[in-house]
Amino acid sequence: MSDVRHVLVLPDRDAAEEVAVEVCERFGAVDEPQLVRDALSGEDDAEDAQWLVVVEDPNRRLDADALHALAGEYEGWLERP
Repeated sequence: MSDVRHVLVLPDRDAAEEVAVEVCERFGAVDEPQLVRDALSGEDDAEDAQWLVVVEDPNRRLDADALHALAGEYEGWLERP
């Protein structure tokens, strides 16, 4: 059984930081989620960047639908593999 990595896509850094905190508080994530700036293809302007919250889930205990709902509260979504 391989590890699972959930990637939540958020519209800005503030939303990503808030979601990272919420993941830990709501789901008790073991490892601190990683924040990654994801510039849109061909865009150099920071205003056009999305932010990713990467959550490692080695025990496959996080519910993807609940993560998607959380991201939706911040105008984001969960990337489906």
